Amino acid sequence: MKSSSLKKFCVLTLLVSLFGGPLAAQTVSNQNQTKNPYAIQLQQPQKQQWEIGLIVKSPSLMTGVSGAMTIPMAWPEQKVAIIKEDLSPGVKIRPRIVMGDVKQLLVTIPRVPAGATLKAIVTVEVERSLIEKPKQTDKLYIPKLIAPDLRKYMGVSPYIETTHPKIMSVSRGLGDDGENAWHKVEIIFDWVRDRVKYKFDEQLKGALTALEKGEGDCEELTSLFIAICRNNGIPARSVWIPGHCYPEFYLEDVNGKGHWFPCQIAGSRSFGSMPEYRPVLQKGDNFKIPGNMRPQRYVAETFKALRSTQPPMVQFIRRQAGSEDPFAPVIK
Repeated sequence: MKSSSLKKFCVLTLLVSLFGGPLAAQTVSNQNQTKNPYAIQLQQPQKQQWEIGLIVKSPSLMTGVSGAMTIPMAWPEQKVAIIKEDLSPGVKIRPRIVMGDVKQLLVTIPRVPAGATLKAIVTVEVERSLIEKPKQTDKLYIPKLIAPDLRKYMGVSPYIETTHPKIMSVSRGLGDDGENAWHKVEIIFDWVRDRVKYKFDEQLKGALTALEKGEGDCEELTSLFIAICRNNGIPARSVWIPGHCYPEFYLEDVNGKGHWFPCQIAGSRSFGSMPEYRPVLQKGDNFKIPGNMRPQRYVAETFKALRSTQPPMVQFIRRQAGSEDPFAPVIK
């Protein structure tokens, strides 16, 4: 995925917590394993711990300091527990959910004395399961009506140029020869994989560039797949994990119940399944953050101070617990 500067590290290796006031160690899952044959199957859950937060050191007095960073939240395939918080005196933290798809940790520090180093770091335990495709796929359907909560997964997003004439042209009729809705999406999936050659790039280029140049990495393949799905009436969204992203698409079963299905469009082929343990940081690709109405593909870290005479050193932390390097590079 990309940071706010659009640099990225697309790594293809396999490798809601709810709180108020003080962060409590608790495990939350918003969906239990289901016997629905048209739903994803969760397998082999695995626990891991991640440290997330920030460290700030200022050569001069700073006041009114605030920051924000993304932390994992509960999804059907993952449970989340806040098991530890490491806060300097005076530092306060609280959660914020943005558009239902991403959780931020908000940090406030009233005062940072000159020469002081303050930190706000939480340790998050994530239990993530591998995802297997449904046992049955023949009676899954493209939704006839797009519910209000699905509209954000249709249309244009940053770097997903759904309405560009070139993308609309290739989208038209693609997969119509499929036996059913599942097969139609799979045809779109394979078309993108065949059309776009994998090539790593540090800059996010998006769906249109992938189509025009015929190359890109996980970002570009994901973007083009999402754009074509949306043009065919299929809700689709990007999923961000540390060092990588992949798409999900949405279909409904015979009872009208909706289901999201992942696919590994860059790297080893995996359609409807996800052999991945890295924690989900965000689902979706078009966010408007309070105080900043410019659409964001990824919810970026933020830091500001109301008063500061010299620039501080700010280190955002997102690393697996136990790293020997206290200033390990942020993996995004």
